[in-house]
Amino acid sequence: MKFAIALFSPPHSPAARRALRFAQAVLQQGHEIVRIFLYQDGVHTASANVVFPQDESDMALQWRQFIQAHQLDGVVCVAAALRRGVLDQQEATRHARPAVNLAGGWSLSGLGQLHDAAQQAERLVCFGGS
Repeated sequence: MKFAIALFSPPHSPAARRALRFAQAVLQQGHEIVRIFLYQDGVHTASANVVFPQDESDMALQWRQFIQAHQLDGVVCVAAALRRGVLDQQEATRHARPAVNLAGGWSLSGLGQLHDAAQQAERLVCFGGS
């Protein structure tokens, strides 16, 4: 079965942890993930500047490692990312900002990528949000 996964909550939320565990289980069961899409506060998961306290699991790092280890399509909504200060080189240059903080493994793109993923997948599973 093909899954698309959307995360709407920040990396320190229980929803982010549940989404990662679900994604891991999907692959362990032999299914496919066509795309992981970060939207709303979920875009903070793709920030290279998120720092977790030593006594907490670094969910942003775990997501990044998961995306890279399984060569998954990790997409961050560009509009939500810009609003929250998550920038790649192109957007930092375009908006004259001094820093890039989009972590490796993730790419910025439009909301159409979520629609496309939903069309490719047999199931779209969303975590978090309001």
